[in-house]
Amino acid sequence: MNIYIGNLAYTVTEDDLRDAFSEFGEVANASIINDKFSGRSKGFGFVEMPKDSEASEAIESLNGKELNGRTVTVNEAKPREERAPRRDRY
Repeated sequence: MNIYIGNLAYTVTEDDLRDAFSEFGEVANASIINDKFSGRSKGFGFVEMPKDSEASEAIESLNGKELNGRTVTVNEAKPREERAPRRDRY
């Protein structure tokens, strides 16, 4: 299951996410989304856990809890919606 984590402190690392979620089971992947221009965290990320039961337990346990000083939002990631292609304004 792919899990969305929002309202992350800019100091949170992928290792921090991996550590927090590994308490509930195997973490296949942890990633923080960064701005492509500044390289700074956008304040959200994703964790992938192979077992849905462990992922559900992690979501229930960590949603609304504090991580590095901020209360995080944790829920099942929804597939990204298709967006219309951007048009250049020139």
